[in-house]
Amino acid sequence: MSNIYITGLGIISAIGDNCAQNLDSLKKSKSGIKAIKFLQTIHKNDFVSGEIPYSNKELANIAGIEDFTKHSRTSLLATIAAKEAFKHANIDINDGLRTGMVSASSVGGMDVTEDYYLSEASKENTNYIFTHNANNHVEVICDMLDINDFSATISTACSSSANAIMNGARLIKTGRLDRVIVGGTDAMSRFTLNGFNTLMILDKNLCTPFDENRKGLNLGEGAAYLVIESEEAVIKSNKKVYAKVLGYANANDAYHQTASSEEGYGATLAMKQAIESANISPNDISYINVHGTGTPNNDDSEGNALKNIYGDNVPPFSSTKAFTGHTLGAAGAIEAVFSVLAINENLIYPNLNLKNNIKKFKFKPVTQLLENQKVDIVLSNSFGFGGNNSTLIIGKIK
Repeated sequence: MSNIYITGLGIISAIGDNCAQNLDSLKKSKSGIKAIKFLQTIHKNDFVSGEIPYSNKELANIAGIEDFTKHSRTSLLATIAAKEAFKHANIDINDGLRTGMVSASSVGGMDVTEDYYLSEASKENTNYIFTHNANNHVEVICDMLDINDFSATISTACSSSANAIMNGARLIKTGRLDRVIVGGTDAMSRFTLNGFNTLMILDKNLCTPFDENRKGLNLGEGAAYLVIESEEAVIKSNKKVYAKVLGYANANDAYHQTASSEEGYGATLAMKQAIESANISPNDISYINVHGTGTPNNDDSEGNALKNIYGDNVPPFSSTKAFTGHTLGAAGAIEAVFSVLAINENLIYPNLNLKNNIKKFKFKPVTQLLENQKVDIVLSNSFGFGGNNSTLIIGKIK
């Protein structure tokens, strides 16, 4: 693959409002999973979540938006993260480079829709009609940042923003764009919470990824964006580069609407093809940020996929979802940002809350922060409903 450079990062999650705060929480093993405060749900006292500790009005203040009532929470989160990435990359939108945006969301503006569509208030407030679509946040950001060359929205469940990154890289490789803001966003909603509760895969306590006694996931919310640019664009602007997108792949095990195959066929194929696209060996991977939701099915399937590729000698790996909760369409981008930070800070993050390793595997995740590591290449997994499995390979600049 030709070089696809990462020149900017932006993120907001339950563990921080920006990159610096997220990194600090990761270093301190500080989880953001707590009692639900802002989501109005009958299950408020039943579950914990990675809810961001701000009201929509407070998020609008952070985003620099005057009227928060015209925006979904999903859009507000996206705006905050995208503006940070844009600023971090020091973009001059008028420099002649073709700039696009590829973003992702699984529920779009559902958080607003469910507040209005059955209420009398909907007769006076019809904003929810315009904010409901998954692409609404993309339109908001493109208007705000004056991005006019290309925009697209992807919704493939929990692999959505990994696929957004992959598609942005393809747009650069095929010569259609010079740089792309890529990532995703999702806010908590009753629709999401109720849906996962119906599937019986939520843990009422702190989730325990890759633990023998894991009971399910904690939902979260957040947004993250990366600015990726062609080699020619980076040379022209002479800007700082933080990492490279070395490879990627998307595969499908076509097993079940919501479950992964027990053997991990789709996940195996995604990892194998991503490694091949990066033109590296599996043993070149320094760290694996696993999907690691904490559900019995996912962790068992992903563990089998790791074993399919590595046998019992798996590189250091961990799930960071015990920090942020499972942020659905934003998860792939949030964990891609974490991967870039791991490379630049030479860190391997701990897999929080692990007490008992999964008995069927001879390997286990890292449970303590590892500093001063040689982290050259990170593999990041994101797996979605319907067996939509994506893997990103991100590498150090040498």
